[in-house]
Amino acid sequence: MLLGQLGKRKATQVLGLDISSTTVKVLELSYSGGRYRVESYAVSSLPQDAVIEKSVNDVDGVTNAIRTVIAQSRTKLKHVAAAVAGSSVITKMIDMPDGLSEDDMEMQLTLEADQYIPYPLEEVAIDFEVQGPSPEGDSQVEVLLAACRRETIETRIEAIEGSELIPKIMDVEAYAMERAFSVLQSQLDLDDDSTVAVIDIGATMTTLSVLHNGQTIYTREQLFGGKQLTDEIMRRYGLPLEEAGLAKKQGGLPDDYEPEVLEPFKSAVVQQVARSLQFFFSSSQYNDVDHIILAGGVSSMEHLQELVQEKLATPTSVANPFGQMAISPKVNAVALSSDAPAMMIACGLALRSFD
Repeated sequence: MLLGQLGKRKATQVLGLDISSTTVKVLELSYSGGRYRVESYAVSSLPQDAVIEKSVNDVDGVTNAIRTVIAQSRTKLKHVAAAVAGSSVITKMIDMPDGLSEDDMEMQLTLEADQYIPYPLEEVAIDFEVQGPSPEGDSQVEVLLAACRRETIETRIEAIEGSELIPKIMDVEAYAMERAFSVLQSQLDLDDDSTVAVIDIGATMTTLSVLHNGQTIYTREQLFGGKQLTDEIMRRYGLPLEEAGLAKKQGGLPDDYEPEVLEPFKSAVVQQVARSLQFFFSSSQYNDVDHIILAGGVSSMEHLQELVQEKLATPTSVANPFGQMAISPKVNAVALSSDAPAMMIACGLALRSFD
């Protein structure tokens, strides 16, 4: 089983399956007449602590959630593209002689990999993709080497196979995000050479991906997410977890909720976005970005986009990778629109069908 099949092999039709810390999301796309179409999709909750900080902790819990989400989506596809978190993958750009066969390249990389990987090689899965000519010389090519601990991949594979699906591709979340961004780029009328920050605010983790020329140049994860708002609702109003989560989505909380709980949380999100960007600026030659895209479940919160745009003085949009796609009559378009900002990684994975 490869880590990423980072693009070397022709993919068959695959389902995008995103296993996050609180939900499993599945998406099936088709393509005809120059346009993508959403054929099926669904989102299902995971048991508490089934996934902790992007690592599968309860394989059976994840398997059951995958079964539920597949049944809800009514997809017929069996092959799956899933992903591991960028923080669990070591990537390295290496120059290699041009003209090597894939097998020779694989052999040479395996021999040299222990220089770059701080784990015993038998514990890691390795993959690679030729990026193009190397700036170092005519007879060299740049090769992207990616390595991930096998146990990180194997728990995901176990959960997928337990749901009677076939794990075809194991990608990296940052690359899935990059692929989904390519769908947004024309929609938002961004120039090819724009520098864009995609900030994916999930339940427990916020991931910043900065893209330049459509390629990821920086990614960073930090522990912060919508769960902090849920926890505060539980604490302040004495509600159990499930009720707090529902009240957050559907309303019905006391009058002091907005001024005393929601607004401070939104301010914390803006601070988090600003801090993430500050880390990027301090570790690169960049000191601004042309556009901010908010993704993840938290990003669809009312007026958050305007708040980020105003405080950071940068054009800001909420991600909707399906903005220019056709939608099958079988799909609930209203639910899809509401879930769209959280579907970026699932979308990037489903797009592997067309590599």
